[in-house]
Amino acid sequence: MNGAFYRVDKFVVPEAAREEFLINVLKTHEVLQAQEGFIRHTVLEQVSGPGEFNFVTIAEWESAEVLERVKAAVQAAHRARNFDPQAFFARLGIRADIANYKPVAA
Repeated sequence: MNGAFYRVDKFVVPEAAREEFLINVLKTHEVLQAQEGFIRHTVLEQVSGPGEFNFVTIAEWESAEVLERVKAAVQAAHRARNFDPQAFFARLGIRADIANYKPVAA
């Protein structure tokens, strides 16, 4: 599949976990920025509305093909700093909805 591809992660982050969550998101995004095929990323924090997810991260990639390589690089970076995302989420009470997306053709 050619063309832009997106990783969109939505999180429910308790207020007490906000700072630690953002520190870890930004560390992960440093790894993403260094990967070939990276276009941009955005971290959004909800400021109003009834939605349950108070943080959304969006990473844009050149194509779907780069995602397996990027996933391996992120996992290696997490291992190098002894970071276990699932344990981190469980400890802080964070819930995540994580998926890949492609643009809808007009």
